[in-house]
Amino acid sequence: MERSELVELLSPEGLRLLDSLPPYHSTGDVVRMVSDLRKAGHPPTLVAAVLTQARLRSKAAAKFGRFADRMLFTEAGLEQATRLSVAALHAGRFAAAGLSRVVDLGCGIGGDAMAMAAIDLQVTAVDADEITAAIASYNLAPFSNASVLNQDAEKTDLRGADGIYLDPARRTAGHGQTTRFTDPDDYSPSLNFAFELATGRSVGVKLGPGFDRDLIPSTAEAQWISVDGHLVEMGLWFGALARPHIRRSALVIDAGGSYELTAAEDSEDVEAGELGDFIYEPDGAVIRARLIGDLARSLGARMLSDGIAYLTSSTLVATPFASAFRVLETLPFAERDLRRALREREIGTLEIKKRGVDVDPAALRKRLSLSGRESATLVLTRIAGRHAALLVDRVG
Repeated sequence: MERSELVELLSPEGLRLLDSLPPYHSTGDVVRMVSDLRKAGHPPTLVAAVLTQARLRSKAAAKFGRFADRMLFTEAGLEQATRLSVAALHAGRFAAAGLSRVVDLGCGIGGDAMAMAAIDLQVTAVDADEITAAIASYNLAPFSNASVLNQDAEKTDLRGADGIYLDPARRTAGHGQTTRFTDPDDYSPSLNFAFELATGRSVGVKLGPGFDRDLIPSTAEAQWISVDGHLVEMGLWFGALARPHIRRSALVIDAGGSYELTAAEDSEDVEAGELGDFIYEPDGAVIRARLIGDLARSLGARMLSDGIAYLTSSTLVATPFASAFRVLETLPFAERDLRRALREREIGTLEIKKRGVDVDPAALRKRLSLSGRESATLVLTRIAGRHAALLVDRVG
């Protein structure tokens, strides 16, 4: 998005036009809307701007629900924005810690700052990019207790703040298609700056779920969060924001609520044992937090094989921290024999799950050339170190 495009979009005419558009559904809708808007005399640049926002609002509904219809976005800003349900948990940490004046460094489009302002925290949102800061200002306009600064986060005056939140940009500069950084030294604000701030302060840092665990400071509480089965972030919490005696946390959020496993450190894995009637696939947050051993003990389960994140048990225990599968059969692992076994069972639709084996599920599915009326789930893994193919049924 260019500055001139944003100016047009933020004009009274631009905002009225955006809010008057019908819901964005398909490319066909866009073609018709472009034609109708051009016939109505609207300039091409404004038409492009409002239709881009209509598309982003539709996409943002997954993260912001009904609030997306009153917000503005950039492509890159929406990509990195925190889901509203998770942002509310971030804000709740500050409130629970008794912190009321928060500076959000690298605020992006303002999602976390909105959640903080909504529970009456005094929020100063900061972003170095002019367009992003302008969009954050629009999104935070309904809150009298929130303000936005367009400046370098690392040069921001933090006097008066009792809490600091950072969501470092982990992608190259820009508002459209950007590239993810692989080196934490390239984050903005930098990771070194964030960790230095955390010395003696109450600081929260949002990072990607695949962040190198070796870089996690020993003073931080590290929390991995999954939403509806998707691992979405890892947060580091320092000072009053870190809970006593907790250094590892896996938070699982789904339609039924939120559930958490916590520990003072990585948990030791349980021993591997023979295949039982059920296998469990731990949630990604549990795996990244290295709490598989604690989960296994709570289920009375054992590892299928050392170092592989599958558990097994002869009894079924309901848990929000893992998907459960009933073991139906053990099939041949060799591809030719496996193909024959699946065809004998008339399996035409096959979900393939794998851990601990060098297999590309999509390529394997294509090579199997299956046809049939039945559907099934196949787990490819190791049992006691040996390759295994398990035909399983997902337990609801």
